[in-house]
Amino acid sequence: MRVQLAQQAQELLGKSDLVMITERVDDVALLIGQMVKMGLPEVLDRPIPPHWTQRGISWGWTAVIWLASILTEGEHRNVSVETSLKGMQHTLSHLTAPGIEPLDLRDDRLSHLLTHVSKPASWHQIEHALHTRSMAVYDLSQEVIRCDATTVSGDHEVPADGR
Repeated sequence: MRVQLAQQAQELLGKSDLVMITERVDDVALLIGQMVKMGLPEVLDRPIPPHWTQRGISWGWTAVIWLASILTEGEHRNVSVETSLKGMQHTLSHLTAPGIEPLDLRDDRLSHLLTHVSKPASWHQIEHALHTRSMAVYDLSQEVIRCDATTVSGDHEVPADGR
């Protein structure tokens, strides 16, 4: 949408028109941000080789956008992924990689991605990399052990045999 700016805004911005892009993003930005924090795009790119005809975004970004769409829409069909992508191209290009096209999430790319992810060798690499990035083991002192009781209470008679 193109908006004519007021005189004061024109002087501040040095423009007479302002272009506003409105997109409904729901929780996609949050989901993509969390997957980026987990390192999911890089983790998925390592074990999956690029296809010889591959153009556009990487396999990791394909999976991240696809997963965000599935979780937001509650729908896994390719039609809904492409539809939701068309309504958020500007937002997705800022969150992920510029130049995302609906063709980047076509069903043959998604099936190729799933074929590789479902292979045990690829899946074990992905799982290992995600665990390495998300789990931490600490050597804690065992001098003091704290055992918290449950917050639930009840008024029950305990039989003699304890059952």
